[in-house]
Amino acid sequence: MTTGVRRRMGVEERRQQLIGIALDLFSRRSPDEVSIDEIASAAGISRPLVYHYFPGKLSLYEAALKRAAEDLAGRFAEPHDGPLGTRLLRVTGRFFDFVDEHGPGFAALMRGGPAVPAGTACSFGTASATCALIDSVRQAAYAELLSHLGVTDPPARLELVVRSWISLAESTALIWLDGRRVPRAELEVQLVHDLAALLAVSAAHDPEMGALLRRVLADEPADGPFRDLSARLAALVS
Repeated sequence: MTTGVRRRMGVEERRQQLIGIALDLFSRRSPDEVSIDEIASAAGISRPLVYHYFPGKLSLYEAALKRAAEDLAGRFAEPHDGPLGTRLLRVTGRFFDFVDEHGPGFAALMRGGPAVPAGTACSFGTASATCALIDSVRQAAYAELLSHLGVTDPPARLELVVRSWISLAESTALIWLDGRRVPRAELEVQLVHDLAALLAVSAAHDPEMGALLRRVLADEPADGPFRDLSARLAALVS
């Protein structure tokens, strides 16, 4: 027979519970629309007790954001097995899984959320606690892509391509969330095609990039996404 007595949580356990609840609520609605009272109610505790663990909603938001950022950064990790196009398809699939799961919270995250002044966008290198977390995700994605390309000291054109593609992936996800008018599976393939296209345009202007693109395509099977893009473009030209 159970007594129904609620177990008392330790400090860190309660903090993690509140972060999880806040992240769930921020994932379904913009953080600006979520109140401390709502978080307290979901946790089954009083509003003052929430403030005992976090001085305000902003600090709780940043803690939830840190957990989400770590989750998102981890989704770019991918074994170096198989052709690059196939690996990137798996990565974009996990990226859109995150976008799907977190919805409004992802939008708030990419736009800076309540921790960034209105009208300020978080871009590579922007200073602020929130933007620093977002930048850490971008840097993780950047390092992972370079690793898959087999490059440790990227030339300027390659850095431009990779950072541009990361920004494109963010913008694509944000636009997709606003109505989801394009099938998600098509966008995942399109993003992989976008990277190939950016590499190809850069290769047309730089021999070093041309060599990199030839190396990538040499490992691509006939049914891979990069070869698929080549076939589509050839059909358009003909």
